[in-house]
This record gives sequence, C-alpha cells and structure tokens, in this order.
Amino acid sequence: MKRINIAITGCLGRMGQQLIKSSKKNKDFNLVSLTESKEISKKISGIKPSLNSIGAFKNVNVIIDFTVPKCTLQVLKIASELKKRVVIGTTGFSKREEDKIKKYSKKIPILKAGNMSIGVNLLMYITEITSRSLDEKFLTKVYEVHHKHKKDYPSGTALMLAEGVAIGKKKKLKNLIGKQLLNAKDYPYGKKINIYSVRKGEVIGQHKVQFSNKKEILSLRHESFDRSLYSDGALAASKWLMQKKPGLYSMRDLLNFK
Repeated sequence: MKRINIAITGCLGRMGQQLIKSSKKNKDFNLVSLTESKEISKKISGIKPSLNSIGAFKNVNVIIDFTVPKCTLQVLKIASELKKRVVIGTTGFSKREEDKIKKYSKKIPILKAGNMSIGVNLLMYITEITSRSLDEKFLTKVYEVHHKHKKDYPSGTALMLAEGVAIGKKKKLKNLIGKQLLNAKDYPYGKKINIYSVRKGEVIGQHKVQFSNKKEILSLRHESFDRSLYSDGALAASKWLMQKKPGLYSMRDLLNFK
C-alpha cells in the first residue's frame, strides 16, 4: 500500500507534537507538511513549519487538524479548494461554525470527532443504550476533567456524551442541555443534563456519565492515561477517510456502530 501523505496543523500544540511522534512510528504515513499560526524558523522532525496555505497542503492526501475553530475553518477553506481530506479533532465550535463545516463536507471528505479514542466512542454508544433503557425518573449529569491548559469547556467529549443521552431519549441536545459549569464545588443532578468541567494539573482526560433516580446511581466512566490514543485514532481515521466520498463522518462511522 502506498504511504499516505499527511499534514499536521498546530504542530507546536500538545496534540500536534503527539501526532508527529505517532506518524513517525506508523509505516502507513509519510509526514510531509507542518503548519502553525505564526512563522517558525527552526525545523521540526526535519520539516520547516509554515502558515496554512495552498503551498503547505498541495502535496498531501489528508490534513489532520487539532487547533482552534478559527484555524480549522481556515484549513477547510484551503482544503476544499485543493480537494483534500480533513480529520478534525478541534472542539469548541459554535452553531454557525458547525454549519460551515457541513457545507465544506459537501465538497470534501471530513471526519470530525470530539474525541478520537475508540474507548470514548464506545462509551458514547453505551450511553445511548443506557439512556434509552432507563425511564424518565432517572436524571443525568456529565462530569469531565482535563489539564489546566485546555481553554474550552465543556470538552467536546462531554458534549458527545450528552448527545448520547439525548439520542437515547430521542430528543435534541439543545432541548436537554442544562448548566455548563467550570470548577464548580457542587454538581447536582437536574431535569436537564448538567455538565461540570474541571481544569487542573496535567490530567489527560476523565469523563463520567451518571444516571440516578435517587434510589440508585449508574456510572459510566472513561479515563485516558496516554495522549497517543488520540493520535492513533486520528491516524486510523485518516486511513479510513482515504476510501470515502465527500461527506461529514464521525468515529462512529469508522467503528461501524449502528
């Protein structure tokens, strides 16, 4: 099989650095381009990073983007012109930005996931099943912890899990979403899905969905110990996307969850 040429955006970021390491170890990929939001003079892994541009992406098959929404949309604009595939791990998009991503997906294949972990995506699937199985007496809340450097909250994963609850109830998340609090001392259940975020230390990622009817509590939990599980997932997504037509895909599609 011919190696897949990839570009990694936000190469100085935590995920950018991890993606570089993982791609170098994976024989299916050839790292050909790195980009950042500012000019960088030194080379990284033998490649001089550049700004997002046609020149930076013209020789790649897939662009992997773990940055911020503004950068992601810039990348998608260029990718759509060049007909390049894009894997998006960026989170924190507004409704308007989500709509723009859907628009770009009509021209190019895009796989977007709030979390690239196989375990987390399985957790979302189990959350849907649990939510569907429990009656309305069970209230739900989502709890997530990330390192102190993460700026957005709730995490994309927490929103994914809340979406899982909503899907199970056959309702729209926007009608079920409750409080979204950061570093709160208390996080009670509510009639809507309350999401509680904590930012501390160097925690890679902890997520928990809880259901309670005041008589019992059911907890579904996932904890990440190694950031490479996200980069490995992004590379798996890149390889999978090579065979796809334009459209907006998720890790759920890759894992073939029904």
